Amino acid sequence: MFGSLDASNFSGSVPFYDNEFEKILSKISTCYQLMKTDKVVLENDENKIRDILLLNYLKNNEIRRKIDLIQWHFEREVQEDHSIGRTDIKVISPNTFEKQEAYYILECKRLDNTNTNGTTGLNAKYIENGIDRFITKYYSSYYRVNGMIGFVVEDLKIHENVKSINTLLTTSFPSIATKQEITKDSFIDDFEYHYNSIHADKDNEELKIYHLMFDLSENIQG
Repeated sequence: MFGSLDASNFSGSVPFYDNEFEKILSKISTCYQLMKTDKVVLENDENKIRDILLLNYLKNNEIRRKIDLIQWHFEREVQEDHSIGRTDIKVISPNTFEKQEAYYILECKRLDNTNTNGTTGLNAKYIENGIDRFITKYYSSYYRVNGMIGFVVEDLKIHENVKSINTLLTTSFPSIATKQEITKDSFIDDFEYHYNSIHADKDNEELKIYHLMFDLSENIQG
């Protein structure tokens, strides 16, 4: 009964569940646009920004119905059953009720304009405490596809900053096997700052990571 859900049953190229996950990400980007429209005031705190996105939008029943998000469920700070990771956002789909491992993960990270090319800035943390957690299997990747959300909290040229993250990725993090650098994507209409990258995890299995960059610099108080 579970064969269609088991990623290990597919032969040939690594099976990416791109279509479903891209739909989820497009809905999340709509919630971001609603946050901007609502002029939500935010603290410069990763967890507090995530919580407002999650509790006020992704788990808001009225919004979920309005943007057709009701088939997915979102949970925060969830301890995984089969890895040591504690996910920022766990995305539960109808498949999860048949196969408990069949869920997606979103990792959230702040980004600012301080030391963008250095190994102590938030760009480096985006890699070290974000991308690398998928590569090392600190977070699981049942579908071989997961995502990251960059909360841009200061005025920043986002495309240029992605180039800086790529430079750090290839020069300062040699343990991360990158098959495709973070590359601009186009599956979300009217939202420019979405990307994807492809890597090999510690078991040399291919893994795709989507990246959403949300410019919240005008929403940060102070």
